[in-house]
Amino acid sequence: MNPRKLFYEKFREAAASVLPITIIVAAMCLAFVPVTADLMLSFLLGALLLIVGMGLFTLGSDVSMTQIGTYMGARMTKSRSLPLILSVSLLLGIAITVAEPDLQVLATNVPAIETTVLTLTVAAGVGLFLMLSMVRILFAIPLKRLLIALYLAVFALAALTDPNYLAVAFDSGGVTTGPMTVPFIMALGVGVASIRSDDHAQTDSFGLVALCSVGPVLAVLLLSFIYTDVPENAAGMIVANYADTVSLGHGYLEALPDYLGEVVLAMLPIVVFFVIFQVAALKLRRAPLLRIVLGLVITCVGLVLFLTGVNVGFSSLGYVLGQHLASPLWQHLLVPVAMVMGWFIINAEPAVHTLNRQVEELSQGAISEQAMRLSLSIAVSAAMGLSMLRVLTGMSILWLLVPGYALALGLAFFVPQTFTAIAFDSGGVASGPLTAAFMLPFAMGACSALGGNVMTDAFGLVSLVAMMPLITVQLMGLIYVIKTRKAEKAPQLPDYGDTDVIELWEV
Repeated sequence: MNPRKLFYEKFREAAASVLPITIIVAAMCLAFVPVTADLMLSFLLGALLLIVGMGLFTLGSDVSMTQIGTYMGARMTKSRSLPLILSVSLLLGIAITVAEPDLQVLATNVPAIETTVLTLTVAAGVGLFLMLSMVRILFAIPLKRLLIALYLAVFALAALTDPNYLAVAFDSGGVTTGPMTVPFIMALGVGVASIRSDDHAQTDSFGLVALCSVGPVLAVLLLSFIYTDVPENAAGMIVANYADTVSLGHGYLEALPDYLGEVVLAMLPIVVFFVIFQVAALKLRRAPLLRIVLGLVITCVGLVLFLTGVNVGFSSLGYVLGQHLASPLWQHLLVPVAMVMGWFIINAEPAVHTLNRQVEELSQGAISEQAMRLSLSIAVSAAMGLSMLRVLTGMSILWLLVPGYALALGLAFFVPQTFTAIAFDSGGVASGPLTAAFMLPFAMGACSALGGNVMTDAFGLVSLVAMMPLITVQLMGLIYVIKTRKAEKAPQLPDYGDTDVIELWEV
């Protein structure tokens, strides 16, 4: 595609993704939810940065992160050295996760556990399960069996865990697969699977995100037995206030270096590993190498703008919006408003576009990008509604997660393996930075206004967003199976030629 046309296409997609949620929130704030003018202006400026940042990120990711992951995955497997593959996977999983922006948002809101300890625990879980993912691909181990065994272990531990940690543990599995890790991990899977020549190689390239989402949950559940004293309602957030437009502008400018540092730190391990592979093994020519370097720069700039817009412009307004909608006057709107926002917010998650494109390409159009987008919108909308129901009632997260995962794993026996792998990958991808930085503060604001326990009632939103796609995508697969069987049973008409006479009745 022409570079200029590609550039325009990415920004058109970004605008179409961000504008609906921006219009919905702005309409509520102008009609019946009173917020200060500085918060509203900050939100609109954040929306503009989201559009520019997402456009640049998706453009840069296509020509850099995806290519690096594919090259490295293919090269690792060609070495035929299992210890090398496993050790590199472990280091990559830990290094990428430590600086994942979504994880930082969650870790700073969790009391009792130090941010560094929680971050390293989650990173170790991702690294270990990325190793497991490589073993699964190389030895063609069925994903369904692994997922059933792992989730049985997860819920067995959950039954013994302090309720204050349940939601945080399941949320940690969703936030680790953010905009930085997903493009790389998925491309790494494609690269590793490319060495196999059997019919199921492409199908097995999916499932990495799914397994890497389980590791952090198990790790945090185990960590909860060490950190046992949890102060109730210790999680909260500071709502930003600006005296005038100049202080608002300074607020954004002061945030830029912080997020630039986070993004550079997040990308540094990938760059270092790529440089080592390039010098030692890949030896790419100048043109593709320069294209990847340029893509990395564009990715970095785009993600910095995106995270600045989300965290500075969206988080505070989300918290205040949740507080107002939880008031007795508007409480009846809390669930439907959250569902409407969930429907549109999934399209503004940058990693979702990467997943949808790769699904359409690897399935050769059998699973279209539009079908994936629809199933994910339904899933996240339902997840937001259930999350607000928990905020209103104080329902335990296990009352939703146990039957939800039981249904998801049960569906795996009736749909093709491809749909199961894509569904579990979609769960990790759907819970991105916009969910963590806007909808989680929204739930926290509503919970605090209602006097609930933020740790047990507000946290858990990300885990529900990660769970619902497992059901909706596999239901899409079930519909696909039913339609295919009906098409096979349908009577086939004779293949008549252009000059044949067709008798419509008998004499």
